[in-house]
Amino acid sequence: MEPPRSFEHAPALDADRIPAPVRAAALELASGTGAGYVYDPALAADRARTLRKALPDWARVYFAVKANGFDPVLAHLAEAVDGFEAASLREARASLAALRERRGGPGGRIAVSGPGKSPELLAGLAALRARGADIAVNLESVLEAHRASAAAVAAGTVLPVTVRVNPARVPVRGSLVMGGVPGPFGIPEAEVPAAVAAVRALPGLDLAGFHVHAVSGNTDAAAHAAYVLWCLEWARTAADRHGVDLRTVDVGGGLGVPFEAGDGAFDLEGFGAALAAVPDPGVEVVFEPGRWIGAPAGWYAARVTDVKQAYGGTFAVVRGGINHFQLPTSWEIRHTFAVLEDDTWPAGTPRPAARGASVTVSGELCTPEDVLARDVRVGSVRAGDVLVFPNAGAYGFEFAMPAFLGHPPAVRTTVDSRLP
Repeated sequence: MEPPRSFEHAPALDADRIPAPVRAAALELASGTGAGYVYDPALAADRARTLRKALPDWARVYFAVKANGFDPVLAHLAEAVDGFEAASLREARASLAALRERRGGPGGRIAVSGPGKSPELLAGLAALRARGADIAVNLESVLEAHRASAAAVAAGTVLPVTVRVNPARVPVRGSLVMGGVPGPFGIPEAEVPAAVAAVRALPGLDLAGFHVHAVSGNTDAAAHAAYVLWCLEWARTAADRHGVDLRTVDVGGGLGVPFEAGDGAFDLEGFGAALAAVPDPGVEVVFEPGRWIGAPAGWYAARVTDVKQAYGGTFAVVRGGINHFQLPTSWEIRHTFAVLEDDTWPAGTPRPAARGASVTVSGELCTPEDVLARDVRVGSVRAGDVLVFPNAGAYGFEFAMPAFLGHPPAVRTTVDSRLP
């Protein structure tokens, strides 16, 4: 595996860029286990409401639970979203519990995705549906359709389903493209006619439309609006051609957040305006973002355990690492940080430091891949200080590799980041 790409000595964030309640929580958290996450669930819910308000009335906003499945986050989002997108039975049950707790009933749909749904998963979803939960399934293969049908019939229910498509051509590029390329997601476009015919012939399934989640992490709002409109046009054409009563088009998530210097924020106002300019498509259009809603509502904090120099390089070693926060290394994201000074230090013990240097932040795992940031210029960092990484509220805790070496898992806590 190639090492993560290097960046041109970007500066660390000023500590005052981190909200005061988050700074206090990070220092307290680091004084205990040494590392973990600070979330603001209300901020995530506000972002969901902001997105919902910016979109036309025909849009539905779901939250992708795989991005952040922390129960307090889901509980706040249950009041702000139209539903949840789940990828496991545990996620579906957690979503359902959040909806029932906040709404006093099952209100809100749970759409279930994933390329390898087992008979056990589908049986569990069908059982939830039979007990009154609003469950829908995004089918990823003809075999999966047969399994879903068997599960629905055995449970005495009917499962609403969409066919997930891997289109031959995707007219936009994001940081992750899952359409028009080899991959396990969805059904290749050329095989859609046979898949639709198979689904329509199976008992216990109600084919409601198509799922076309083919791009992720896109920060170009104009291009993403064009992509959504292309999805709608594709779905309508396919439905007319194959006799599908089109009621749902799931366009996935794909709304990006800026991680690197120079990246602009997603133009939500322009995105909404571009979609509002077209006629009502007459179907529910499902958006299922995780990153855009969750990332800015979370911070990862880790105490510096040592500062080391080796052959011209400077390293801040932290308690934690990719066993807690794997996303920066996996996606080669320059996830910058702020340094919180902590003057607590045992007397008589050396306290290594780096000043005015570019540092690499590495974790405590026995692998050179355990790197959270490279070539970040700091004014000062000492052993015992705490590093705080913003934009860590999505694909952080859930995306990590906690079993490697068996170190303690990341702790999670919540704050209201807007308090003074």
